[in-house]
Amino acid sequence: MMFKSLCHHDRLPCLRAVVSWFMLLSLAACKLPNEPSPERDAPLFLSLPPGFPAPPIPTSNPLSVKKVELGRRLFFEGRLSSNGQISCSSCHLPERAFSDTLQTSVGVSGAAGLRNAPSLTNVAYNGLYFWSGGAQTLEAQAISAIENEDEMNGHIAEIIAWLNADESYRRLFYDAFQSPPTLLHILDAIASFERTLISGDSRYDRFQRGAATLNDSEQRGMRLFFSERTNCSQCHGGFNFTTNAFHDNGSQRTYLDLGRYSMTFLDSDKGKFKTPTLRNVGLTAPYFHDGSLPTLHDVIDHYNRGGLKSPNQHPLIKPLGLTEQEKQDLVNFLNSLTDESFLQTHRRQ
Repeated sequence: MMFKSLCHHDRLPCLRAVVSWFMLLSLAACKLPNEPSPERDAPLFLSLPPGFPAPPIPTSNPLSVKKVELGRRLFFEGRLSSNGQISCSSCHLPERAFSDTLQTSVGVSGAAGLRNAPSLTNVAYNGLYFWSGGAQTLEAQAISAIENEDEMNGHIAEIIAWLNADESYRRLFYDAFQSPPTLLHILDAIASFERTLISGDSRYDRFQRGAATLNDSEQRGMRLFFSERTNCSQCHGGFNFTTNAFHDNGSQRTYLDLGRYSMTFLDSDKGKFKTPTLRNVGLTAPYFHDGSLPTLHDVIDHYNRGGLKSPNQHPLIKPLGLTEQEKQDLVNFLNSLTDESFLQTHRRQ
């Protein structure tokens, strides 16, 4: 019956099909005894919130069920670091919308780094990664974190060796990639998992759909946020509450951290950092590239004062004259951007 189903067209395709069939059988027979038989993988299709475009997925690394499963496990795997204690999740906590609780993150050495760990909420849409835009893909971001001696300080040869020695990991790699563990497959798997971190079901979103309510204070804050008086949405606009652009938000009087300049060497980029999403922002304190502001109230105060008047400060950042009630209204609105279903989906097992 198999040959009949392969041969229902003309003779040449039939011959090719039979040859291909026997080649597959031969390859299966030649598999080494210690190599697991891969399970059939399936494409993974993201369920996107209303109004969200499809995120850009590299053709070289399409999403699949088994790949994302492997990536999730590697994301929480401390053995990717030199001391076996630091994983991706050490600085990107699921309960904090995949951000950190520290002003600047701590790596394997125990020393604090230079910058705050941003949230991974909707990271698939970021375009460029790190505060300075130093990585062009999530795969590149992953290897930078693993190999950086101040972060995970992972030694690739050792990582590949123990992954190959671990039966469960070998099975997961064969299921996802039909091959033993490799560095490229590690990065592809982690990046694939991170691309599934889609959040767009906050109370604000449901309010927009007529399925939830915002109280009076939250609605006042919403109107302020989208008004020309504050211009918040000029940088934090669109479905993801960010334009993904680089701005100097007046957070440094003098440039202790040059930000985007370190990538472009343009004087006009000194002190500019990537604008983060405000989705789940109520969970991602402390704020700014250096984690210098502990609360949302501090952030609103900063913008209300008009920033610190740094040389490249964005012209829209100027004193706002907000009352205490208006500042509280803005904070309350920002807290309505928390997506509880996202947190529930990605809670630690």
